[in-house]
Amino acid sequence: MAVDDGALPGLTRAGLVRSIRSPEFDGVTFHEVLCKSALNRVPAESAMPFRWTVNPTRGCTHQCKYCFARPTHEYLDLSAGSDFDSEIVVKTNIVPVLRRELRRASWRRENVALGTNTDPYQRAEGRYKLMPGIISALAESGTPFSVLTKGTLLRRDLPLLTAVSRHVDVSLGVSLAMMDEDLQQSVEPGTPTPRARLSLIRAIREAGMPCGVMIAPVIPYLTDSAQQLDDLLGALSEAGATKVTVLPMHLRGSTRDVFMNWLGEHHPALIRRYRAVYGRGAYASTAYQEWLRARVAPLVRKHRLGAKRSSADDGPRAGDNQRLAAPLPALTLF
Repeated sequence: MAVDDGALPGLTRAGLVRSIRSPEFDGVTFHEVLCKSALNRVPAESAMPFRWTVNPTRGCTHQCKYCFARPTHEYLDLSAGSDFDSEIVVKTNIVPVLRRELRRASWRRENVALGTNTDPYQRAEGRYKLMPGIISALAESGTPFSVLTKGTLLRRDLPLLTAVSRHVDVSLGVSLAMMDEDLQQSVEPGTPTPRARLSLIRAIREAGMPCGVMIAPVIPYLTDSAQQLDDLLGALSEAGATKVTVLPMHLRGSTRDVFMNWLGEHHPALIRRYRAVYGRGAYASTAYQEWLRARVAPLVRKHRLGAKRSSADDGPRAGDNQRLAAPLPALTLF
């Protein structure tokens, strides 16, 4: 294990303590920082159904080419491309800081969302094991919370999540947008396979907890055919998913360059069609959104994933990487 105590550009203001490279995480550098705050307030003007988030890390080894959070790395003078995938900032003191904040008399026990920026169960969690402490701190303070992830490491914490759900509201969600493993390995190479995530959904349901699924992002011309969506919704229904939310991809800021570079390398024939769908903006055209809504709606009904359920079965209230910054017209909720 190599330790580099020299501050990288921009990381000193994030509270850098040291930077570590480990043989078990080839090509990844962990920058351990001491955070001053754990609870992040969502702007009042946001349309999100939660006001608070907790993010134990910045950057993500899932390497999703479409991840909306990529531009946040630029604040640290790191790139939104390869640096976001491999220079992972870990808030090593987040549990005691969170406990302190939750003890404040002003804390009103509002819902806290985990997984709205970078994934709390990415590979870094296997090394740092921050989530059990975060879960316990929230539960012990009587704070309801939600977790959204692509990481099957959540399975490790299922006994704890099941136990605390008897005392506070806990919503669990899995993000899965495609069944094509070749495409998945290309566009989000650091994520568990679709089969592994379906297995996670089954495990959550077998533990007696509801599990919502974010089909996000739907990638135009690559994951939006009727057959692809039908197969995915069928697999989710069979796995026991209790609700789905379907969102088209958006490409904000430098994320657009990262994704379009990937598209040009792997699917150059689609470049012109993407210009028609996205123009110069970050969001798919209204026409595409309406087309996708019309395509998905009957499939959701077919697989009985749109039935009204009790609030306990509503799945993740925390949103998704694509949902955090999406305007309301881009949301397709079932």
